[in-house]
Amino acid sequence: MSLLHKVALTYVKNIGPSLAKSMLSYFGDAESIFSASKAKLLSVPGVGEKTYAQLNFTEALLKAETELKFIEKNKVDVIFYTDSTYPKRLKNCNDSPVLLYSKGNANLNTQHVISIVGTRNATEYGKLLCKQLIEELQQYNILIVSGLALGIDVAAHKESIKLNVPTIGVLGHGLDRMYPNQNRATAEKMLENGGLLTEYPSGTIPDRENFPQRNRIVAGIADATIVVEASLKGGALITAEIANSYNRDVFAFPGRVGDDFSEGCNFLIRNNKAQLLTCAADVAYSLGWELSDTSKPLIEQFTLPLELSTDERLIFEIIKANDGPLAIDDITIKAKMATSQLAMNLLNMEMQGYIQSLPGKIYRIS
Repeated sequence: MSLLHKVALTYVKNIGPSLAKSMLSYFGDAESIFSASKAKLLSVPGVGEKTYAQLNFTEALLKAETELKFIEKNKVDVIFYTDSTYPKRLKNCNDSPVLLYSKGNANLNTQHVISIVGTRNATEYGKLLCKQLIEELQQYNILIVSGLALGIDVAAHKESIKLNVPTIGVLGHGLDRMYPNQNRATAEKMLENGGLLTEYPSGTIPDRENFPQRNRIVAGIADATIVVEASLKGGALITAEIANSYNRDVFAFPGRVGDDFSEGCNFLIRNNKAQLLTCAADVAYSLGWELSDTSKPLIEQFTLPLELSTDERLIFEIIKANDGPLAIDDITIKAKMATSQLAMNLLNMEMQGYIQSLPGKIYRIS
């Protein structure tokens, strides 16, 4: 099947993913669509006189020729809907893209794939949850997917890079640019173990409407979507809703009532749109994952102490992340918390038995 015609099919007006797949099923390949007679085209369900009149085949082929030059120059992989390398999970979604542009070396059909999403305004607590979640998930030889946005997305990608876990960033624009530009260095590192994925050709700018479209790939390409932190409005909840519409598992970390970036997670849990998540073992159990002989060793299993408040859990993770006991001044800096508030939280945690106080106002996990 001609690569030119595969790419050109995505430039044809009024032919979205669903209709494109119907036409492929009817004609057998993309090239045959472009050479078909009017009568044959009109015989395809969904193609009427109005749609036929707007079929800009010649223009689409010219645009595809230009795109092929970009693809060749930048060593971009083109993954078509009928290719064996097309993500099989995404293929099961009725509105999945008919074509994807990819850079990197990730296996999009890895046995275990998880999408991690969340707010662009991630807190230190959210970043710590993300860090420790991936530390534990790595033993399942997974691929981590996110949207390479600021906040939780890029935190997931960076932690994956650090642990040598393959990670894919799904973009809302073409591969000729990077948005936001602050994540360019992270994106380049991801190409070494993972990569970048988009349905948009070069020249596509990061328009606002592209990102909800992008989110359906994030949701559809994975076994489950995990929401780390989210407000009631934003892309993370959209991704969770899409994942639910695909009958995929959704998980969310709970947060303190009233916290802006816990409201979205608590909403999902309260309305049975997400399973409550306390540790990566919850994900593995729900999805029926088992460890293989080639599994990466677990660094250290973590369990989220649900009895603690959001502030107390943040303090708990800060102390736990340190190699040894931590002084109160260091905790204050990392938690960005008033001294009086920190002292009250530390006392409460000590009384509950989660931490121990050592001489010199030093604390360690019990």
